[in-house]
Amino acid sequence: MARYIGPKTKIARKFGEAIYGDDKYFDRRKYSPGQHGSSKRRKSVSDYGVQLKEKQKAKYTYGLLERQFRNTFKKASRKEGVTGENLLQALESRLDNVVYRMGIAKTRTQARQFVGHKHILVNGDIVNIPSFQVRPGDEVEVRERSKSMDPIQEAIAGSNNDFAWIQFDTKVMKGKLLELPAREDIPENINEQLIVELYSK
Repeated sequence: MARYIGPKTKIARKFGEAIYGDDKYFDRRKYSPGQHGSSKRRKSVSDYGVQLKEKQKAKYTYGLLERQFRNTFKKASRKEGVTGENLLQALESRLDNVVYRMGIAKTRTQARQFVGHKHILVNGDIVNIPSFQVRPGDEVEVRERSKSMDPIQEAIAGSNNDFAWIQFDTKVMKGKLLELPAREDIPENINEQLIVELYSK
């Protein structure tokens, strides 16, 4: 499936925050990209524009394409509970995101690559589908022959992710999804209610 492979700093500047993590280039130029990006004058944005921007931010943050994101929202809306929170929980429980949250990868893009290249096991079986939904109680680990890989070693050594809903043992490179995260446990700066309002039109 196609993925956005363009300049990430440009996308981060578009939303006014480093959605892909630490970025020294974003820190230098936090204004919008383009010829008039640094101008103080701004056009007023409609409610639809605000909602659309929030959806785009969530989509780029988690690395989904439009159809995939819409399908994820549809599934979230059919579940019991608050639709916005269901959506974020579905995004957070994707295998590539769980691998990222455990600290096995430095970025979600890298996590997606590890999954696609069959370096990750779920409950002892190889799973190479980044969108695979990890359920509470599922064990996620690095494949034995992949544990010595430099990118994985470096990511785990530099990781400081600590989430109450995830358990991870850096020595054996194995962890477990304890439960779906509550909204307050998800650090992403996303207003999910705006996304719900957008799709409810």
